[in-house]
Amino acid sequence: MSASAEDTPTDAPASQAARRTLFPEGPAADPAGSHHERRIRSFRPRRGRVTSGQGDALRRLWPTWGLDIDGRSRLDLEALFGGLPVVLEIGFGMGEATAAMAAADPGTGILAADVHTPGQGNLLGLAERNGLSNIRVANGDAIILLREMIEPAALAGLRVYFPDPWPKKRHHKRRLIQPEFVELATSRLRPGALVHCATDWEPYAEQMLEVLSASPELQNTQANGGFAPRPDFRPLTKFENAGLGKGHVVHDLLFVRR
Repeated sequence: MSASAEDTPTDAPASQAARRTLFPEGPAADPAGSHHERRIRSFRPRRGRVTSGQGDALRRLWPTWGLDIDGRSRLDLEALFGGLPVVLEIGFGMGEATAAMAAADPGTGILAADVHTPGQGNLLGLAERNGLSNIRVANGDAIILLREMIEPAALAGLRVYFPDPWPKKRHHKRRLIQPEFVELATSRLRPGALVHCATDWEPYAEQMLEVLSASPELQNTQANGGFAPRPDFRPLTKFENAGLGKGHVVHDLLFVRR
């Protein structure tokens, strides 16, 4: 599908150049470049001020613990994580919940994908400070990561927490959890893999439930076919606590790959 000008993420060339100058061996501004088709994106390019600590982590740790989603080759997840089962997390914000889950389950590798440079630096710093060797940070489009860089049945799980709800009706096509995405993602999951989504946007929660329930490759863990209680392994985030304080209702969805 071709994207309109509205659908194409923009990033000023000057800011791209500045980012590369600041982090010469760090995350690329547009890692997949022009060798993959442009399409409607489920994410906004997110800029923000990188603190000195985040910048230091990017400069020092990216060459070891980071990777660009360039779509040019398959990842060797076994080598990347030393043989650990690997869960893909799409969109990790500032990384606090990701780091907490990695610390609580050192026997699972977390491939954490996002496009937010400050968050990437923050998560790398958290991993270093807490001795978390089971985290790798991926920069770029998770669709390209799944389609071009991950082998079929390679993942032990998928986590999508609080993705952009794109609340306006004309933007619903941008939502990540769509039938095409689920078909692609389930092809990369091994049998028994857990798909875990969470959102505080009620209409998106209903869409997630409908789409995931319609997949012949997935089974809802809830006998009633509905939403799940928040599992203990998913920590509350600052974002979630703020939403709860405003009266938002958070819905978790837990499905297993057949």
